[in-house]
Amino acid sequence: MTSTTKTSVSVGLPQTAMASESTPSPSAQLKLTASNMNFFYGAFQALHGISLQVETNRITSLIGPSGCGKSTFLRTLNRINDTIKTARWEGEILLDNQSIRDIDVTSLRRRVGMVFQRPNPFPKSIFDNIAYGPRVNGFKGNLSEIVEKSLRRAALWEEVKDKLQKSAYALSGGQQQRLCIARALAVDPEVLLLDEPCSALDPIATAKIEDLLLAIKDQCTIVIVTHNMQQAARVADRTGFFLMGKLIEFDRTEVIFKNPSKKETEDYITGRFG
Repeated sequence: MTSTTKTSVSVGLPQTAMASESTPSPSAQLKLTASNMNFFYGAFQALHGISLQVETNRITSLIGPSGCGKSTFLRTLNRINDTIKTARWEGEILLDNQSIRDIDVTSLRRRVGMVFQRPNPFPKSIFDNIAYGPRVNGFKGNLSEIVEKSLRRAALWEEVKDKLQKSAYALSGGQQQRLCIARALAVDPEVLLLDEPCSALDPIATAKIEDLLLAIKDQCTIVIVTHNMQQAARVADRTGFFLMGKLIEFDRTEVIFKNPSKKETEDYITGRFG
């Protein structure tokens, strides 16, 4: 495939997502590193030899068709998949150069938080949803300060500050998702994993989530799975394309969408399949 035959998809790539290098900066710090990672559900192999580096305080997006393994990979990063009886994985995943197998799973999930596809607030008040994590982790300070700080970081404080004791279920879908992000942020995670967090939201709510991710990435490394390629182009610094359990290509977001090196990537982003 030559450059004259390439067709780039129009994804509205913002200038802020562009970088001058096609490889990670030599000075970039790595937060997570996966090396030759294989994942199995029983006898079925869902992931094949995944190697990927997540840079600190950057947004990394994972794209690909349904069933390609991107969510399985995401959920392995904080060992949520360990709860599946038939699941097992091989290879190495490092968090700050330490194997996640050697980190207490409770500590790991505090350091590497997760936000799921559909909002899942607890059947509690808005305040108690945010305070839950610090409480179970033994926080003895001022919970009101933690709640306000977390809600401000999630751009939700002004909308809920006068109804903190009302049920979280009274919030809209977009507000509930930001509440779940605020709940995850309340324990100051080093990494935030998001599994299609905007798939059930309208464009306005989606834009608020994207603005939130851009606002907090200086404080928290972010890995997001998304089917929305425009979203990946808008928010991600680096993007990985998964297909049939394999990582086909991983590069700067600009490169993935403007000049992919693999034909499978080009076919996906131009809508030829998926």
